[in-house]
Amino acid sequence: MITANNVSLAYGKRVLFEKVNIEFTPGNCYGIIGANGAGKSTFLKILLGELEPDSGEILKSKKARISGLEQDQFKYDDYTVIDTVYMGNPRLYKVMKEREELYALPEMNEEQGMRVADLESEFAEMGGWEAESEAATLLDGLGIPTELHTESMGSLGGGEKVRVLLAQALFGSPDILILDEPTNHLDAQSMAWLEDFLINFPNTVILVSHDRFFLDRVCTHIADIDYSKIELFTGNYSYWYQATRLVQQQRQALKEKNDAKIKDLKDFIARFGANAARSRQATARKKMIDKLEVEAIRPSTRRYPHIVFKADREAGKELLETDGLSKTLDGEILFKDVTFNLQKGQKVAFISKNPQAVTTLFEILIGENKADTGSFKWGVTTSQAYFPKDNTKFFQDDVNLLQWMEPWVKEKDEQTVRSFLGRMLFSGEEPLKKCTVLSGGEKVRCMLARMMASGANVLLMDQPTNHLDLESIAALSDGVRTFEGTALFTTHDRRFIEECADRIIELTPNGCIDEIIGYDDYMANAKIQERREQLYGT
Repeated sequence: MITANNVSLAYGKRVLFEKVNIEFTPGNCYGIIGANGAGKSTFLKILLGELEPDSGEILKSKKARISGLEQDQFKYDDYTVIDTVYMGNPRLYKVMKEREELYALPEMNEEQGMRVADLESEFAEMGGWEAESEAATLLDGLGIPTELHTESMGSLGGGEKVRVLLAQALFGSPDILILDEPTNHLDAQSMAWLEDFLINFPNTVILVSHDRFFLDRVCTHIADIDYSKIELFTGNYSYWYQATRLVQQQRQALKEKNDAKIKDLKDFIARFGANAARSRQATARKKMIDKLEVEAIRPSTRRYPHIVFKADREAGKELLETDGLSKTLDGEILFKDVTFNLQKGQKVAFISKNPQAVTTLFEILIGENKADTGSFKWGVTTSQAYFPKDNTKFFQDDVNLLQWMEPWVKEKDEQTVRSFLGRMLFSGEEPLKKCTVLSGGEKVRCMLARMMASGANVLLMDQPTNHLDLESIAALSDGVRTFEGTALFTTHDRRFIEECADRIIELTPNGCIDEIIGYDDYMANAKIQERREQLYGT
């Protein structure tokens, strides 16, 4: 068990937490949610002891071991993969290394022999004999093959390093497991493995994630950060979302009803307050108003973007036809024989075990890359808007957001430009900030504003949910679903795919699978899964 007792933290005038009291108990998984900037990651750092609060304290058993997901990908570059995982339990790792050093001696004196005996006892007590098997199981489950277990961390790619660091956090069954965005860089298979691991984890789990499907699968409680407080709800994310929306609607309806009654009473007082014959009734109504005045509903600090895609013209029947597209990169086949016809109004999710495959296909379709073989043809009535996974090149000029947005807007007046930025939560003085200082989430919102302004009838979006908070992802999902045009997209957010896609196209090195079906049905179809295994050669 771990408890936050009267925890407060402020940066200057900005108060993140004010006298927060919350208790996390064993056997439960807590999802920490809140708007961007609410302090989710900061709160995890306080729990981990990496950050001291201004006041209050974190209480836990002295013997309880806390494990967190390391954010520095380069910290262990000089160590092997397997040793990096062992370091998830520092005490065990220290015993292992000292034990190895003593056994490596040509001969031991009496003192060293006694020390080895003590180490052996401690090693066995901490499950040292099972450590290698456990570490290998964790790495395999997270998609790190056996041949990499003895390689140095420095030789791995960024995504592989993150998976090893996640295995490190899970190693040794810590009493309190704290994870900040643990699903980043995981494929569907590794994510499913992690979900099952956390569902069966017997101790306390506290995590932050923007993956709504993941939160629904693993969380027993939701801890909502708002107004510098943390409120605890029993249930998963969908339960919290539906329950809080319902309560807010009920409170709003009650307030509107009372406001109408108060207006009627005030109108009566204004008409008859000076009339002696009616003064007694007016006084009685004033007392009624005092009883009816209820505390105004405090709006949530969460802000939902208003994402609406509208095509300037409707596309004809012929949208996109591909014939035998194939691409190899650095000797690796990304995809082969991609052939499909796009239908008007379809929302198509492209998936692959290799995310670079979809990125490359989109680059080919938008004219930024070339296929090795095959061809494609856009219909003459189509217009495309492209959301790239890497948007760095769009934010290198030292201009403010108004200047950045203006070239993409057909009507160049400031009010129109501001309207597109305002829909994406850039209001007041915010459009005057320089685009070079934007956060990852702000850049994504700018790119979505650009897509809305384009008036395109076909959208291509490569990982548009990256860096977005839960509210923005929900708004984007609504925008894609209600778009009357056609959308091609790829994302790690499985809930987004299920909500938006009516067709799934999967790219593999040995061909593609094309099914007019929802994502959940696609993954649950035994014949499709058998075909996937054949095409991936697994």
